[in-house]
Amino acid sequence: MSGPEPRTFRTMFISDVHLGSKAAKADFLIDFLRHHDADTIYLVGDIVDGWRLRRSWHWPQSHNDVVQKLLRKARKGASITYIAGNHDEFARQFQGVHFGGIVVADRAIHETADGRRLLVIHGDQFDTVVHNQRWLAYLGDYAYDAAMLVNRVVTKLRHLLGLPYWSFSSWAKVKVKKAVNFIGSFQTVLSEEARRSHVDGVICGHIHHAAIENYGDVQYINTGDWVESCTAVVEHFDGSMEILTWAHVLPGVPVGKDTLVPVDIVDLKGRAARAA
Repeated sequence: MSGPEPRTFRTMFISDVHLGSKAAKADFLIDFLRHHDADTIYLVGDIVDGWRLRRSWHWPQSHNDVVQKLLRKARKGASITYIAGNHDEFARQFQGVHFGGIVVADRAIHETADGRRLLVIHGDQFDTVVHNQRWLAYLGDYAYDAAMLVNRVVTKLRHLLGLPYWSFSSWAKVKVKKAVNFIGSFQTVLSEEARRSHVDGVICGHIHHAAIENYGDVQYINTGDWVESCTAVVEHFDGSMEILTWAHVLPGVPVGKDTLVPVDIVDLKGRAARAA
């Protein structure tokens, strides 16, 4: 018997999947894509983790399944744009090229149903560490790998105790002062870029911290990631935006309506509510 029909949106924004990394929550994303559909999909950078693949090859079947799922959506008529990030910067040399119905770009302008124009960009272009201190960016990447290892240990312990998924690294981001300051600076810089581009807002990724914030007359939207928080941004047919967080499925538990539900929905004005 087939499952329920997927929820359909006007637009879906997904970033920082990091396929090729052991930390990528590919199974979560596959299930999210199974339950959600959109006329237009933006892949907002770092979908493939070229940095880690150069260090050691890691490409399980679930990572291939994510690619196949997206290609299948393109074949069914979804308009899909792949915005390159810093971990998949190799894709920037293919701007304008179509791969199986997916077009590659460095940035894009998305027009919402209510007439707003939003700059869609990964955001690494405005990270001074990535561009001015490349060695430090790579060092930070190794440190991030260590944090992800802690995440995996915590996840296994919580599973043994019968507790749901919880991200140590996401928690640390909002507790460590330097991380909080970096996130705030990044949001400010991207909002300023939106003003310079004469658009109404910006949709980005890169820092793995989902948010919808207003900076004066400009809206800042970050899609989050599929390594720590498992979040995506969706546009409804009236132009309103939401952050969807896809809840954890305990290993070995069949995926179904009762085991995997969207939570932590955030509306355009930043008000949070819990979805039943």
